[in-house]
Amino acid sequence: MLGGGNFTVQNKVFPGAYINFVNRVSANASVGNRGVAAIPMVLSWGPEKELFEVTSEEFQKNAKEIFGYSAEEAPMLPMRELFKNMTKGIFYRLNEGVRSSNDYASAKYSGERGNSLMTVITKNVDDASKFDVKTLFAGREVDTQTVAAALELKDNHYVIFKKEASLAETAGIPFTGGTNGDSVTGEDYTLFLNKIESTSFQTLCCPSADDHVKALFVAFTKRMRDEAGIKFQTVMHQYSKADHEGIISVENETEESPTGLVYWVTGAEAACEINKTNENRIYDGAYTVKTSYTQSQLLNGMKAGKFLFHKVGNEVCVLTDINTLVTYTSEKGEDFSNNQTIRILDQIGNDIASLFNTRYLGKISNDAAGRVSLWNDIVTYGKQLAVLRAIEALDAEAITVDKGEGKRSVVVNFPVQPVNCMSILYMTVVVS
Repeated sequence: MLGGGNFTVQNKVFPGAYINFVNRVSANASVGNRGVAAIPMVLSWGPEKELFEVTSEEFQKNAKEIFGYSAEEAPMLPMRELFKNMTKGIFYRLNEGVRSSNDYASAKYSGERGNSLMTVITKNVDDASKFDVKTLFAGREVDTQTVAAALELKDNHYVIFKKEASLAETAGIPFTGGTNGDSVTGEDYTLFLNKIESTSFQTLCCPSADDHVKALFVAFTKRMRDEAGIKFQTVMHQYSKADHEGIISVENETEESPTGLVYWVTGAEAACEINKTNENRIYDGAYTVKTSYTQSQLLNGMKAGKFLFHKVGNEVCVLTDINTLVTYTSEKGEDFSNNQTIRILDQIGNDIASLFNTRYLGKISNDAAGRVSLWNDIVTYGKQLAVLRAIEALDAEAITVDKGEGKRSVVVNFPVQPVNCMSILYMTVVVS
């Protein structure tokens, strides 16, 4: 892993990009794609204890194969909430149980959903020496093969065949014995967090209602942002005490699930462009959101760093696009509590680090010409952000790239003024 994160003095050892974000008062790159989130889940089907990526298109087409249910079925509600906005999910199945099986095959994955499998074997109508072996999943045929013996069967997306079995006609033998395993623990979440350290995403989803698990995610987020230089935000439910720009605390509950809204918010925050905000955005998910707050409760919630939904007419909308940062300092002022500002700064941090690590680290000499080249790339990148109206007009002369204290180091000063969408209107109407 390359070095990264914040710096106080120029004493780093690992090669990499060390980038500080501070308020102005105190102290050839391209804008990367957005829309990726990392999500740990308890599932009844799918790869166990490993990361696997699913795009929005793959979810629509192959949800049954991947998660055990079609996209429109009830157990897929959290997935649909995520993919309302998310373009790609990095999923991890926290639980591992027992695989179901019958005399002819075992389920590809452990879990209760494997009990919906069935094997049907009939004589082939054209060749009596062969059998048609069909795999049914939830009553629907998902695979059929014509073979003379079980040894010839090829494993499919749902089952692993027992090659030593003796084929015989059967109207249908169900799979049994599949279980989801024991309840997940903090250790299961820790294993997930360890695995995602080397992956890239915009948001991390914490679906747990357990405060101990939430604390694990908060510590992980702070460490990755501040020490490893990997910028993302984590979405969780009712944990505004985190008091950190990397944590978004969704306050509302839903009729169906107390923590259900973390999925929609995770996808929305991951996919939101750096020149946009989720503020006042209409919730278009399927959960029934509880919004019975008074104006005073909404005001106090905002001050406490809570991400809230409220009712506007017949619509449920995001009140303000904020994170949990409420303790402001000279280095992190009130602007850092706004998620649009954090998206811009995170994008800059990730993009410039990627530029440096791929194009300059170990490749370009740290002389005047090399530093001018890096300066040109950063200015070009900044101009792209200005064109997108993510930052105010760029002052190229204010950007500096100087030699650091060591022969291998360079010091970049990249002042930016993030742009936020309009939120509050003050108007005076003069009547004459």
